[in-house]
Amino acid sequence: MADLPQIICGPILRSVEPDAIILWLVTSHDSPADVRLTVDIERCDEQLVRVGRYAWIRRLCITPKTPLPDQHYIEYDVLFDGQGIKHTSPHLLYADQHSPGFVFKSNIDKLLHGSCRRPHHAATDGLVRVDQKLEASVNSPADRPALLLHSGDQVYVDDVAGPMLVAIKQVIEQLGLYDEHFDGAPFSSLQELYQSDRHYYARDSLLPDTESNEAITEKFFGGVRKPIFTSSNAANHLISLSEVIAMYLLCWSPQPWCWVNIETPTSLCEQNKQRFNTELQALNEFSSNLPKAARALANIPNYMIFDDHDITDDWNLSALWEETAYEPPFSKRIVGNALIGYLLCQSWGNHRDQFQPLINHLQEGPPSDSIWPQSMQDALIDKLLYFEHWDYDINSQPAIIVLDTRTQRWRSERARSKPSGLMDWEALTAFQHKLIDKPSVIVVSPAPMFGVKLIEAIQDVFTFFGKPLLVDAENWMAHQGAAEVMLNIFAHRKTPEHFTILSGDVHYSFAYDVHLKHRKRSPRIYQITSSGIKNEFPDKLLEWLDRLNRWLFAPYSPLNWFTKRRRFRVTPRLPSERDAGERLWNQSGIGYVEFNKEGIPQLIQQLGASRGECTFTPSKVNKESTE
Repeated sequence: MADLPQIICGPILRSVEPDAIILWLVTSHDSPADVRLTVDIERCDEQLVRVGRYAWIRRLCITPKTPLPDQHYIEYDVLFDGQGIKHTSPHLLYADQHSPGFVFKSNIDKLLHGSCRRPHHAATDGLVRVDQKLEASVNSPADRPALLLHSGDQVYVDDVAGPMLVAIKQVIEQLGLYDEHFDGAPFSSLQELYQSDRHYYARDSLLPDTESNEAITEKFFGGVRKPIFTSSNAANHLISLSEVIAMYLLCWSPQPWCWVNIETPTSLCEQNKQRFNTELQALNEFSSNLPKAARALANIPNYMIFDDHDITDDWNLSALWEETAYEPPFSKRIVGNALIGYLLCQSWGNHRDQFQPLINHLQEGPPSDSIWPQSMQDALIDKLLYFEHWDYDINSQPAIIVLDTRTQRWRSERARSKPSGLMDWEALTAFQHKLIDKPSVIVVSPAPMFGVKLIEAIQDVFTFFGKPLLVDAENWMAHQGAAEVMLNIFAHRKTPEHFTILSGDVHYSFAYDVHLKHRKRSPRIYQITSSGIKNEFPDKLLEWLDRLNRWLFAPYSPLNWFTKRRRFRVTPRLPSERDAGERLWNQSGIGYVEFNKEGIPQLIQQLGASRGECTFTPSKVNKESTE
């Protein structure tokens, strides 16, 4: 199509190592890219996966002739037909820039991190604050953060606004994204779904109404109410691979929004029309900030790992959930399509070679008749569901270890409905081996390893009564075996002296200092949680939970003896701004951490998306602040 731009999304700067730079982008054509760097290039390996008539996902792996210079600003450009980013995507450039750039840092002196970017939430987008941070340091390489860690829920494929569904449909049509066949569904293709009156706010009713599928409807596909924390909205759950890909484009690039014309569907009832218009206001603000968000993604290395909403809410929460979701072909396809989307749009940029066999599967040949071959798609999904290498390491000082807490679960031996451990014994053992004899380490765990005790206790109560889905009972303490092994790793004398744990997931932010009790040379553990990038916890509820947690789990409370981490002294840091309660901070934004040469956090902040910043400072009176 002649009027389509050459670059639809990106470039997004992904993994940066001394001998390799990875760029990710989506183009409307398959013409080869011409890559330029301000350092000499040995070669550029370009791979393409076609996902539509006018859509190619590309990964460019650039090898410099000599290792990248440390602490130096490096510019890059991607040219098509002689036109660089200045012409194709000028919104990615800061003032007086001719192309995007980054600073390679082998020693992590400062970084940004965050999770939970929900487009139609009323909060401001935290990636705008990343953009402001980078713009302020564009001429000062030493002041630039080394990287941005996305610790989960980069997209919400299970919680989609009605107006976003309209935008997704229009992007699919504009780019000719491929359709697919569905088995076990009341429709055979996406186009047939779009003709259904259940397309908006009623997708949770699409599974066949049979006794065997009742559990799927409730546990997997929709409407699981969570009155204590939030309400899950699966009424607009994405279904097809083309919808997932369109969602990524609309979350990361302003370009697709130029094709979008959103009008309220006349078929909606009055209540859903009001909901639609409210969501549209939030999405209009979100899309207006996308040029800044895209510029941030182009000018700093980005590393990503999934959490549940990238795939579906409560993903692999229990053995029963897995059996319920993966046995029927339709629900298995929904999960599988989200995993293919994650593979292509997120994990492919984390590592040079780790995912090559899976990518090769997608490159076997272009789909015929604009429809993905069903056998190829099903075979790939089978591979993805048993793939065990989503985790990865970043070779830096301190070393960064990014955990997969979703696919290597420790299933409960007591009951299939009980929550699974976030990592099984084998995965935790492999994690421990990576830690041996390292002086300091940064661990990325999507869910906090040391969370809020009261909230974890509430989740335990609901689990006891057989309702873990009601409260997202997914924390490190929910499974006895996983909790004990994880805590023993911290107590092992050959593991690092300094642990920094970066987490998200919970939609509020906090920082803890953690020590082993009754041990003179305890490792120093820092639990730092930043959430959400564009999501927030209900203010009043968080304030009460925060205060109750402080009262019920005070230092000398006997309740502490019933917790699994009673061997540890957990001291909350005090937020400089206390908008909700005493220890937790509730505002969308991005986490910012500065480290000293030993890998110890020296400054822990949450940068507010719309205003100010919160600094988490050590408590002056440990006895009053220690859990």
